[in-house]
Amino acid sequence: MTSGSLRIPPRVHFGYGSRAQLPELLLEYGTTVLVVVDPFLLHVPAVAEIIDSLRTRDMRPFIFSDIKPELPVGSLTALGVAAREVNPDVILAIGGGSTLDAAKVIALLARFDGPLSRYYGENEVPGAVIPIVAVPTTAGTGSEVTPVAVVSDPDRELKVGISSRRLIPVAAVIDPELALGAPATVTAYSGIDALAHVVESFTARPLEVDWAGTLPVFTGRNTFTDAVAIDASTRIARWLPVAVAEPGNRTAREQLAFGSALGGMAFGPTGTHLAHALQYPLGALTHTPHGLGTGLLLPYVMNAIRVDAQASERMARLAVAFGSSASAVDDRVDDAIAAIAALNQSIGVPASLAEIGIASEQLPRIAELGMQSSRLVSISPIEASNELLLDILENAYSGRLKEGRPQ
Repeated sequence: MTSGSLRIPPRVHFGYGSRAQLPELLLEYGTTVLVVVDPFLLHVPAVAEIIDSLRTRDMRPFIFSDIKPELPVGSLTALGVAAREVNPDVILAIGGGSTLDAAKVIALLARFDGPLSRYYGENEVPGAVIPIVAVPTTAGTGSEVTPVAVVSDPDRELKVGISSRRLIPVAAVIDPELALGAPATVTAYSGIDALAHVVESFTARPLEVDWAGTLPVFTGRNTFTDAVAIDASTRIARWLPVAVAEPGNRTAREQLAFGSALGGMAFGPTGTHLAHALQYPLGALTHTPHGLGTGLLLPYVMNAIRVDAQASERMARLAVAFGSSASAVDDRVDDAIAAIAALNQSIGVPASLAEIGIASEQLPRIAELGMQSSRLVSISPIEASNELLLDILENAYSGRLKEGRPQ
């Protein structure tokens, strides 16, 4: 048994209709509410209902909906300055992962001076930020329960993360109703990202923890998160294709929302590794959705780490959750990789980097940049190197699969 920590909101409410609890939660912090919301959600009846419910309880909502794709640092800095003028008691974040991450950055910059770059990495947030109540409208990032925000910095060639326990929302309200009817591509890419969170957190290397010192945000796999990872993987693998094919399927939305939240609970304290390390430069280069990249890369990363016995044993356990009945560990690992490749194909995730416009001569630079995500590569179950990352990328570029194994 490995040691471990949990870092999740003090309160997590889940279920159809749970959004009705929002006024009670927000009033615990005050009446001036900064609502950070995806712009296209403002006219969705359920979201309009949430905002109206604040006014009926004598709260003052200020709407920030100018959330830019990819979260460029400049736009977030401007929103942080504007938030200081509002001086909110609490932030209500409603939207997908980018909006929830934006709310975390705004909560930070409303309290502390920029530039935002001073907070990149782990444990650099110096104190409490504005309290955040997070309401996800997609099932994927798990940002509602994690200590991480990821932004795009034009001065860098890869996306960068800000990781601190102080960014964890004070409450998460997960109402599957808000995801009903989400576009198939949004459902697919966010859902496969949730599965990548589970697989990478479950196979991450456990780090040695100095309990007498400042703990890192990510500590590798641990006892607590193991308990939720298998459950999450089972739900996501089964119900993601249904949610993509049937956007209004209430059971699929419920199961996927719960699986995504469990995935966030799993990777929030453990971290993710190589698929995410490579997606940071890949996403910055191609401007493709984050989940598209992590989902595309995941089978190739799994094939690379199978040389580690513990990683193979863990992927074999995941294979059973995906439906494998094979007895040998190596056969089950094959089945796990094949299951995710088949899932990708069924929901429209490209099978190769060539399909999303990457050229072969770009691969060495992507590998080099991936190695710069030290907090991610440090918990890879096998020793990360430029050569290893380049090998993964070359396999992903070719996109060839045979019997579940990228060749």
